[in-house]
Amino acid sequence: MKKTFGRAVAGAALAGLVVLGSAAPALAAQDTPNDVVVVDEPDTSDLNNIWTFAPLGVPVLGLVQSLNGVPGRLLPS
Repeated sequence: MKKTFGRAVAGAALAGLVVLGSAAPALAAQDTPNDVVVVDEPDTSDLNNIWTFAPLGVPVLGLVQSLNGVPGRLLPS
């Protein structure tokens, strides 16, 4: 029981450190509140590639092509 409790506390502490570590840039940006963040448009010039075309959020054609080659790599010939 003590070992499980210790692991839970350690896991919670590590999760807290990750959250604080990811919030550090946002906390640092508060030093100069008058700065304006300018975000440029994304580069979409290479989105016709089968590995980057992702209508469902996953590059579907690249995923199918990748999974198609798996049996040949796993099984000895």
